[in-house]
Amino acid sequence: QVQVEESGGGLVQPGGSLGLSCTASELIVRYSAVNWYRQPPGQGREFVVSIEKDGATNYADSVKGRFSISRDTAKNMVYLQMVNLTPEDTAVYYCRLGQTSFWGKGALVNVSS
Repeated sequence: QVQVEESGGGLVQPGGSLGLSCTASELIVRYSAVNWYRQPPGQGREFVVSIEKDGATNYADSVKGRFSISRDTAKNMVYLQMVNLTPEDTAVYYCRLGQTSFWGKGALVNVSS
């Protein structure tokens, strides 16, 4: 079973910044993409951003211009940098490998003053 793990998260005030990391027990380059999803309190899980094997990226409209995904192949890690955070960004953020069932357990981002 492939293990996926997010790092980071925490409490940040509105307008602040935060970074998340994702790594796995298997090489992430084996998969078609690495994706970030999020689930706000009491709501469903939604797509945030992905980075494809060829480096192409795809952002949800709600985070364009504020979030940035990147990768470090040598470290087997994917990063999500978030700026200008709002309370609507409060959610548990999940990392997923491709369209597989390989998900992390999530990292809580709480945007509150």
